Amino acid sequence: MADATEAPPVAEAAQKQEKKVKPKPADVVVPPKKPKLSKAERRELQERQRAAKAAGGKPTKGDGAGKGGGAGDSGAKGGGKGVKDANGSTADKKGDKKSEDVRGGEGGATRRGSEEKMVSLFSHLPPPKAPFEIQRQISSTNQSNTLHPAILTLGHLYQTHSLLGGNTRCRAMLQTFAIILKSYTPPTTSRDFRHDVDHALLKPAFQYWTAQCRPHSVSMGNAFSFLKLAVANLDRELPWEEARELLLESMEAYVTERIEYAGKAISRHAGSKIQDSGDVILVFGKSEVINRLLLDAALVEKKKFRVIVVDARPLLEGRDTLQILSRAGISCTYVLLNALSYLMMREVTKVFLGASALMSNGSVLSRVGTACVALLANSNHIPVLVGSETYKICNRVQLESITGNELGDADEVACTDCARINPSNRWVGYMCSRVEDEKKETDVLTDWKQQDNLKLLNLMYDLTPSDFVTGIVTEVGILPPTSVAVLLREMSPQENNESAFKGTD
Repeated sequence: MADATEAPPVAEAAQKQEKKVKPKPADVVVPPKKPKLSKAERRELQERQRAAKAAGGKPTKGDGAGKGGGAGDSGAKGGGKGVKDANGSTADKKGDKKSEDVRGGEGGATRRGSEEKMVSLFSHLPPPKAPFEIQRQISSTNQSNTLHPAILTLGHLYQTHSLLGGNTRCRAMLQTFAIILKSYTPPTTSRDFRHDVDHALLKPAFQYWTAQCRPHSVSMGNAFSFLKLAVANLDRELPWEEARELLLESMEAYVTERIEYAGKAISRHAGSKIQDSGDVILVFGKSEVINRLLLDAALVEKKKFRVIVVDARPLLEGRDTLQILSRAGISCTYVLLNALSYLMMREVTKVFLGASALMSNGSVLSRVGTACVALLANSNHIPVLVGSETYKICNRVQLESITGNELGDADEVACTDCARINPSNRWVGYMCSRVEDEKKETDVLTDWKQQDNLKLLNLMYDLTPSDFVTGIVTEVGILPPTSVAVLLREMSPQENNESAFKGTD
């Protein structure tokens, strides 16, 4: 009985195995698997598809399959013509490649070359764009006809680093929005002017500055969130003239209260920590709020102190600080970052630093080199005070300088004997400042792009851990870094309006 009951399951298992093994038809060709694309290749594919979409064409999957190099792959994805006629398929591929070269031009070759010379650890960050590349993108997408001239002008100033500093960039953005609002009128068929202002006026300008020119700062992102919230809170039935006046007044009040008045309060709080005489204060780079508190302490409160200005390449913003303080009659010393250890051990009594953003965990995002100054001061038991307005607080938590940062032009690092045109202006490359005959043959950075084993890195910011910061000076007082999260919750503009627009950082 046992054999009789076990026989049918064995037979069924044998039948299943026979069904699973099927002979492959002779006339079926299995295409090879697509090779995995690298990050640079995927980014190049996305840019080609965006360019084709902007030009009016429909991006096809055949462009991406062409990278794989397989004939069967291109035939499967590119359509029936490639399968029927191999010669025609080859001609089409060549034509596509030529059209891509024509569309890309010099900007496409430069972009591909910069991606190849990018440090892999920071390959996720968008590369800086050259002015000619921005102009090419504007002309190819007809953005010059849809964007206000003030938007294009400000974008050029952002991209060329003619405007540096969180306050300066934020103030210029709001002033540009004010100019655009004064000349804007919603269409007569509009049902809700708030939607038109947001989608036809604010978003295109902000996306152009961020995507085409330079990544926006935290101060710009918070100010933009405030402006979108002000638009959303307007009454729908309000006449456009009155709504425009309310928006202009809101932007002016934002600049006055969150930047100007905040700077005065920070100067008052931080100035109380400066002794009447004998202090040696160290500052790094250029910070609007730090320069203001030093000028108020010297000119208004008549305190006697000396300032050591520490600077670093390639921007050398400390020269602007040195010029401002020395003209005010303040005794100054100018050194570079590599001489910091000697001065910190012997002279410095306090360190004042600026900030581009305050993370919710108390970390400080500022110009690259700030973390080195704070680290050295902390190791020598010197108090470090960071001056920052509360509108620069970000709800992100960041632990290092790799995930979120900004890449500068690598040619600025390669140029070692150039000078800036104006204060706070971008460096002139060695192509303009040096004569071809004067280039040294022994200089390894002269033709660094042609050297396969050499890559340059120019980071704009670094992250200072909260352990290196003694106190953060804001308009509400001097707080420990651990209180930034509490301050963020108390001063959040969305706390009384849950349906408000979500801000970007």
